[in-house]
Amino acid sequence: MAAESRIGVTGLAVMGANLARNIARHGMPVAVHNRTTARTDEFMAEYGGEGTFTPTETMADFVQALQRPRKIIVMVKAGVPVDAVLTELLPLLEEGDIVLDGGNSNFHDTARRVLQCAGEGVRFLGVGVSGGEEGALLGPSIMPGGDRTAYAEVEDVLTDIAAQVDGTPCCVYVGPGGAGHYVKMVHNGIEYADIQLIAEAYDLLSHVAGLDAPAIGKIFEEWNAGDLESFLIQITGEVLQKTDERTGGPLVDVILDQAEQKGTGRWTAIDALELGVALTGITEAVFARMLSALRDERQAAATILAGPIPAAEEDRTDLVDDIRQALYASKVVAYAQGFAGGGLGPRPRRHGHHLARRVHHPGALPREDPGGLRPAR
Repeated sequence: MAAESRIGVTGLAVMGANLARNIARHGMPVAVHNRTTARTDEFMAEYGGEGTFTPTETMADFVQALQRPRKIIVMVKAGVPVDAVLTELLPLLEEGDIVLDGGNSNFHDTARRVLQCAGEGVRFLGVGVSGGEEGALLGPSIMPGGDRTAYAEVEDVLTDIAAQVDGTPCCVYVGPGGAGHYVKMVHNGIEYADIQLIAEAYDLLSHVAGLDAPAIGKIFEEWNAGDLESFLIQITGEVLQKTDERTGGPLVDVILDQAEQKGTGRWTAIDALELGVALTGITEAVFARMLSALRDERQAAATILAGPIPAAEEDRTDLVDDIRQALYASKVVAYAQGFAGGGLGPRPRRHGHHLARRVHHPGALPREDPGGLRPAR
């Protein structure tokens, strides 16, 4: 097979598929591979016309399709799957080739893989990718760390596909070892706190101010036009105003009130404890998710303990603004704690002011539906 592709993507679940499409849309030939060939076939059938793709069935074919030094983006689930891909991939690579892990890997694992690959003459980058499925397609925030020489060779690709804010790519090299995934971990930890603050604001507006979901959605929509502007505030306003087709009521009322987590918030809290940093907002948000997961226990407790205090019949204007101000102040604290906790971990904290803008860019587009949520049982 002729080595025609400039870069390769293995792992064609939605994030990997969209990242490959993003790269191809920027005029770069892309080799694609998936453990199951059927998924590669589906990808080509649906998106093959969007750019120059080379589909491959085996890992050996995939490697042979790439120009040297090979540049391979691994988009599989964090943990054992990444190690499994490296076990299959490394014997096929040559000195100077580059592997990029674009998943939510633990930064300790990434630091280990950097050394493992270096022992084989292969350069490894741990690359945090933020923005979800749409961000991967339309422009994510990208946090690369690892081998600096490798980054220099893929910088043009990553900055081309990244989101842009005022003409500046949301992509910056953050340091050696596991620094890239450390930054993504802290980024996610800050989002844990951000989401928890939004949930608590919703709770106050609902149970104290006595407002229904659509009315609260309108308030979030107004807040998004001011100093609270963010992707999370924007989509909160949109989701709260959505109607469930089956019941005719607010969609949020039929969503199972049981949160899940993938580990990044927990890792952030653990690392803060090890560093002796008071990461109160993020850690409490992790605890809140843990309590949320105990749905059966919460339902049992609700039969014993008193519920929310009924809303008072009074002017709510001041209360709504008080909640807005409290939310803004708490968001500032959450961001400050996140960066104080070592927004870069293994790297010096002096990069934090650059990351504050590039990592938490406002440019991502909202999803068409509240993906990841499950209907209430």
